[in-house]
Amino acid sequence: MASSLTQKTNRFAAVFLNIKQNKLFESIVVAVILFSALMIGAKTYNIPPNLLTMIVWLDYAITVFFLIEISIRFFAETRKIAFFKSGWNIFDTIIVVVSLIPIEDSELALVGRLIRIFRVLRMVSVIPELRTLLNSLLRALPQLGYVALLMFIIVYIYAAVGTTFFASVNKTLWGDIAISMLTLFRIMTFEDWTDVMYETMTVYPLSWIFYISFIFLNAFAFLNMLIGIVVNVMEKENAEQWQREHAGETTIQDLSDQIEELKQLITKQK
Repeated sequence: MASSLTQKTNRFAAVFLNIKQNKLFESIVVAVILFSALMIGAKTYNIPPNLLTMIVWLDYAITVFFLIEISIRFFAETRKIAFFKSGWNIFDTIIVVVSLIPIEDSELALVGRLIRIFRVLRMVSVIPELRTLLNSLLRALPQLGYVALLMFIIVYIYAAVGTTFFASVNKTLWGDIAISMLTLFRIMTFEDWTDVMYETMTVYPLSWIFYISFIFLNAFAFLNMLIGIVVNVMEKENAEQWQREHAGETTIQDLSDQIEELKQLITKQK
């Protein structure tokens, strides 16, 4: 009896799994998320009341669609508890459930609007490549933190030097260490940094060394280091994802090991 019930449950889950993995269904979900994002943008304009009413009804329809979509993903799991082991599934569920609560005309109307804005983030949970990218970024944060700390130390030192020498030239840009750090951030983004340099060069002709060395350290060396860390973690994430997807498949290394074992058996028999 229990075995029959399990088989029925598995068949039931298989039906929803086929729908979930269907490329057309995935494309429709992505299209609805994009359409939802466009509607959020449309609400920021002054539009006729009739069009606004239509957008409100479309928003209700999108919410119902998301409820059906999350239900399909839930029923596609043979073990329902496994659905909530994924952080993205929990995020999607919260977004959909809160969207169903009628809070538009209450004091929590702002929360309702924010939830609808966050529905765009569901694109990450739907598209595997975006999940891999975000997971790689999160895994790289500890290493990025140390590089960012080193960048902050360098910026702080340069800001202190800039305040000491250039405050008399332009207090607006170099008046104190906090303003100097903002100025250096502007230089890092190459936003009219040559104007800042030429202004100080009228008083300190060799001040170009200060700017060139700072740009080389932060805009080139450290930023490229940050990019390298993210790319390295992303490669590891892709390799682990490939291993998970092909865990049961025979690899070239497995075939090589099997051939070696056969050679050893043949040698022993001889």
